[in-house]
Amino acid sequence: MARRFLEIATTPAVKAAQEAQGSRRSYARQEEGEPHNDRLGEAEAGFIAARDSFYLASVSETGWPYLQHRGGPPGFLRVLDETTLGFADLRGNRQYLSLGNLTADDRLCLFLMDYGHRARLKIFGRASFHDLAAEPELAQRLIVPGYRAVPERGVTIKVEAFDWNCPQHITPRFSEAELAPALAPVRQRLEELEVENARLRAELAARASA
Repeated sequence: MARRFLEIATTPAVKAAQEAQGSRRSYARQEEGEPHNDRLGEAEAGFIAARDSFYLASVSETGWPYLQHRGGPPGFLRVLDETTLGFADLRGNRQYLSLGNLTADDRLCLFLMDYGHRARLKIFGRASFHDLAAEPELAQRLIVPGYRAVPERGVTIKVEAFDWNCPQHITPRFSEAELAPALAPVRQRLEELEVENARLRAELAARASA
């Protein structure tokens, strides 16, 4: 159960909505006991290491939410320890909306999706920004070797809570890399047929000219 996550997310207005919709009693039971789901375990670390993207939510000083997609090689979001995540913040369109929002209010939410396995992980945390030139050890842990992009800063996230969502209503989708092993035999067979087709055409052409 997402004890710590619900503790943060369930505000008085949320409790009122649950009461009105008839689900308050069920969630009230989940809020009992010691906080948990505030430290990343092996399942969470493995899931995060396999992701090549995530969504980052922040809130502006005027109260508007902002959602941003972040992408990179699988594992670019690093699990530094059981309560800390980090990634190299790469140069993009230079609007700096998330940077500005998180400078004013360091609270964020990450949303990580695995469409192929219909799984999703939500994480509440607090962001800190780092000058990677001044912190070479952190830079070594965050920068992905060989990835052609310009890191402007390092971002570390203090994990406050996480929660796994159920797979309901997640439509399975697969990346090109995920489909490659399944499609390899089909591609091989197509190549064989193309070779055979070329051979038969050549034979027919030779007979016609004889």
